[in-house]
Amino acid sequence: MAQKARKVRKAVLPVAGLGTRFLPATKAIPKEMLTVVDKPLIQYAVEECIASGIEHIIFVTGRRKSAIEDHFDFAPELEHFLEERGKPEQAKLVREISQGLQFSYTRQSEALGLGHAVLCAAELVGDEPFAVLLGDVIMEGAVPATKELVEIYEATGSGAIHVERVPRERVHLYGIVDAKPMNESKWGEKVLTIHGLVEKPSAEKAPSNLGVTGRYVLPPEIFDYLETTKPGTGGEIQLTDGLCRLAEAGKMLACVYEGRTYDAGDKLGFLQATVEIGLKDKKLGPRFREYLRQQKF
Repeated sequence: MAQKARKVRKAVLPVAGLGTRFLPATKAIPKEMLTVVDKPLIQYAVEECIASGIEHIIFVTGRRKSAIEDHFDFAPELEHFLEERGKPEQAKLVREISQGLQFSYTRQSEALGLGHAVLCAAELVGDEPFAVLLGDVIMEGAVPATKELVEIYEATGSGAIHVERVPRERVHLYGIVDAKPMNESKWGEKVLTIHGLVEKPSAEKAPSNLGVTGRYVLPPEIFDYLETTKPGTGGEIQLTDGLCRLAEAGKMLACVYEGRTYDAGDKLGFLQATVEIGLKDKKLGPRFREYLRQQKF
């Protein structure tokens, strides 16, 4: 029960992927640095961490990812240049990108699966609960997605992940949970006890239509499970296997997400995020909306 009171201070952001779905754009630019309106994809995840009370972000990187480190580093020369040119608001914008967070970086030398990427951060995370955010998924809701999971973890001591209902024809693209509402829960039927997970099942074999969205808050025991997980197809270690072990131990919950999710790691999802987030922009939104109205699609 002692784990219930532990604060979630750290978040792991796996960013070592090659981004092949966005070639040729990602030949020299990390996928996570592709821009949605006026911010790189990865900044949306970092801002969610800030809004969720995270203090330390651990990036699991790979080759050609130095642009991510540069983006969240201090840029005194750029700030000074903007100040001298009478652009204090832009200087402030640059200064506040990292907002006092601690950043650490570790390498995933080979693309051996999401579970392996999380395992690469074990030494930096240590014996603490932590969040995992997939940097190409943008989640917008009344409450920051990670904050909601942090509150569930700190109240129960169990790992928590977000799930959402997915169309039957897209079930094979997700990790799908077998879950039932908790018997006693202040969250009603929104928070579920997970009994098992299946990675990308066919619609006929899926235990539900609740797909994992890309936000997790996990206890440190997940590292023990991942270390003993045997590699599967392509030599990859799947995070799903570790989550299944937590579920078997009765320590895995799912929260049905009520906000908007953009899978911006997919071209269509990236375009949807650009349009919808652009329409919400206070400065660009009205003119952009008028532009779209004038188009003959």
